[in-house]
Amino acid sequence: MTITPVLLCGGSGTRLWPLSRKSYPKQFAPLVGDTTLFQASSQRLTGDGYAAPLVLTNSDFRFIVAEQLQEVGIDPGAILIEPEGRNTAPAVLAAALWLEKTDPDCLMLVAPSDHVVPDPDAFRAAVAAGEAAARSGQLVTFGIKPTHAETGYGYLELDGDPGDFSPNPLALKRFVEKPDLQTAEEMLASGQYLWNAGIFLFSVKAILAAFRAHAPALIAPVQAAVDEGQTDLGFLRLDPAAWAGADDISIDYAVMERAENLTVVPFAAGWSDLGGWDAVWRESAPDADGVVTSDNATAIDCENSLLRSEDAGLEVVGIGLKDIITVAMPDAVLVADANRAQDVKKAVAALKEKSAKQAVQFPKDHRPWGWFESLVIGERFQVKRIHVHPGAALSLQSHHHRSEHWIVVEGTAKVTVDDTVKLVTENQSVYIPLGAVHRMENPGKVPMVLIEVQTGSYLGEDDIIRYEDVYARS
Repeated sequence: MTITPVLLCGGSGTRLWPLSRKSYPKQFAPLVGDTTLFQASSQRLTGDGYAAPLVLTNSDFRFIVAEQLQEVGIDPGAILIEPEGRNTAPAVLAAALWLEKTDPDCLMLVAPSDHVVPDPDAFRAAVAAGEAAARSGQLVTFGIKPTHAETGYGYLELDGDPGDFSPNPLALKRFVEKPDLQTAEEMLASGQYLWNAGIFLFSVKAILAAFRAHAPALIAPVQAAVDEGQTDLGFLRLDPAAWAGADDISIDYAVMERAENLTVVPFAAGWSDLGGWDAVWRESAPDADGVVTSDNATAIDCENSLLRSEDAGLEVVGIGLKDIITVAMPDAVLVADANRAQDVKKAVAALKEKSAKQAVQFPKDHRPWGWFESLVIGERFQVKRIHVHPGAALSLQSHHHRSEHWIVVEGTAKVTVDDTVKLVTENQSVYIPLGAVHRMENPGKVPMVLIEVQTGSYLGEDDIIRYEDVYARS
């Protein structure tokens, strides 16, 4: 019986703004180390006894998921596309119903894709410790040994002494909501509580039985969403109408808090959900002064501070800072008291209120074929840098309101303009008249980069008429 990792990959992570945004959330960023959180999660759940990961994400992220798995040499199993976020219960149920058809005897290891676990071997050992209980029909959850009185997590109350918190299956008494500080301090002192990490191990049969017993109203809409889903370039798009009929509810509320066949495995080898910049600071090995800096940041006489620049051309310098978080992006800068790290989501809300695009839109727009970023925007012109992956192609398209000039600066482009197809190499350019049917492709083995200058009365991304698209976008 194999273990199939089920990676939940649809959150927005607003508390890590400006690096994490709705259009490109934290799981796809290398917040700690050289790989992204999603890639590290995928690598942690590979090896002997593990099947290819099943991923649940949304339509905007489907190609990012596939691309990032490919970068670390992991072939995904199914990638299920959620038409809209309905919380974790419908997502887990959809995965279970899919596996019921494809691998009904497997164990499901459900995990968020944005956690940090410094010791993957220790985590896999904890999973192995819970296997026997899961095979016997138990719903196994993994609880983290608390290191401080945290108010941002739910807790698990143990029905017994955890001893040295070694990874052994224990009886679980109850789930506890996020506490206030005094309650969190009391629970920490008691030694009878674990942080709820939202990681679960169970058989397909056991979790489906639990849904039928405790959340039967979810079965029909989610089953219909899976059965009526449409295959699209290797992804399974869950049926939108059926999916909309599923309650928006977490797996904890729907099933876990009501089930009696619960087991918890403690995990004490290090874990963080990176729920704020304070957590990133803690996981980034602060120096003797408590300072963490990125490659493009300098701290002078600073204490207990995080200085981070996400742009190689933008230097961040802090002088005499204490308990300060500074994160600089090309289009936005966050400066915050480290003790107010959980309030960063208020900044996102304030930016949304004033309709600032920085609230949700990442500076780079990721596409199935690569990415682009705007370098200069004027009233009737825009300059972009466009990066096209080897072998990738943009759609065959035209525009009503703009013409374009393309200058290739790296690699070679295969360019179609109406009936003309030609190769354009470095330092060469081509003009795309308004209304011309055109396409760019990268026929080479290395990335192709070009500078695009748009001119016209309207420069929005919705001024595109697509005639052909290998990625099946509407």
